[in-house]
Amino acid sequence: MGGEPVIRVRGLVTRFGTQTIHDHLDLDIRRGEILGLVGGSGAGKSVLLREILGLQRPSGGTIEVLGRDIQRISGGEMRDLQARQGVLFQDGALFSSLTVCENVEAPLRERHRLSETLMEELAGLKLQLVGLGLDAATKYPAELSGGMRKRAGLARALALDPEILFLDEPTAGLDPIGAAEFDRLIRRLQQSLGLTVLMVTHDLDSLLSITDRVAALVDRRALVGSVEELRELDHPWLRAYFAGPRGRSVQAAAAARGA
Repeated sequence: MGGEPVIRVRGLVTRFGTQTIHDHLDLDIRRGEILGLVGGSGAGKSVLLREILGLQRPSGGTIEVLGRDIQRISGGEMRDLQARQGVLFQDGALFSSLTVCENVEAPLRERHRLSETLMEELAGLKLQLVGLGLDAATKYPAELSGGMRKRAGLARALALDPEILFLDEPTAGLDPIGAAEFDRLIRRLQQSLGLTVLMVTHDLDSLLSITDRVAALVDRRALVGSVEELRELDHPWLRAYFAGPRGRSVQAAAAARGA
């Protein structure tokens, strides 16, 4: 994971009134890696994700995505940049009035002038890519299980063949088997499509099984390293997170699987 940064955050400051969420935070996300983003409640994980996506403006600092300073480009340039990124929000965030196929087609309709036949074929390919059969294409989000909605949302996130994939709590609400399957899907897609992935998560299993590095938001900044490196740092939140009862059980289970 020695690739160049595709996302570079420098001196980021985020304030809401008198409350400071990020204070001169620095973070690099390298091309081709899966970076897990963790932190306690109120640490600003989702806020940081929204700022990198250009959905929220920070109070200070700079954010470069694919070599572009997102605070200095025009609206049209920002839309072009966003087309090179895919986002899976919690529970898929699908349009409830559209079928699964129509949801996947939505980004294609916004960016390209394609025939209906070609759009249906491309949507079908994306659905197959995430492990959904074509029978799911005509269903509405309310007819899907939670795991299927996440897969449908992932298919839509991949519709425009992005370079960067953002995942917001992708395994939240899934049972352990479903979460493990989704983790394996993310790793397989990352490897086969050459994606760079930023994943906001609380799931220790995900961190241990598929991330290359982890960024922990503590004390309004980011501590970055492997799970093993962060586990060795002398910080109370990191100790509670990685060495607490749940952390120990997850790591023991991972060690048993690898034995």
